[in-house]
Amino acid sequence: MDEIDVFKQNEAELMEYYQLEGIFGKIMFKFKMLKYWLCHSLAYSSPSSNFVVKMQRARGVKIGKNCHISPYVLIDLVYPKLIEIGNNVTIGSNVMIFAHVNPTANLLLKKSKYPRKIAKVKINDGAVINPGAILTAGVSIGKNSIVSIGCGVFEDVPESCVVLGNPARVVKKIE
Repeated sequence: MDEIDVFKQNEAELMEYYQLEGIFGKIMFKFKMLKYWLCHSLAYSSPSSNFVVKMQRARGVKIGKNCHISPYVLIDLVYPKLIEIGNNVTIGSNVMIFAHVNPTANLLLKKSKYPRKIAKVKINDGAVINPGAILTAGVSIGKNSIVSIGCGVFEDVPESCVVLGNPARVVKKIE
């Protein structure tokens, strides 16, 4: 059986997603990833929330007004345009937000039940994402909701709720 290069397969999937092809497409893709990485690297450890927001917007992350993003926030490095953050949102340090999941380099698993998942992540107006939370592909955080420290968010969070734990579960409705 011929061995397939998983890295080439991942690159092919990304090229297809970005609608690029050929050698010129590969070059354009590399420059796009370099831009994303540079902007992310500049934002990642900056203590200035305004600078972080500016750099993340330059990557294509949609960010509303009056948002505070702390240092050490990881916003998807490959699909930043699929992240949407509303107005008056606070994001604490060490939060990770992923618009994709590529769960395995094992092609047998990848081709059966664990393929790459790519889906938008939306954080609605007034939400607070506390330090260490992880938001996964396809989730939506409801307006004025609070995601507690260290939550693993795998499903949508309703509006005006406090979620806690891993997996995140609603523990309180905000009145």
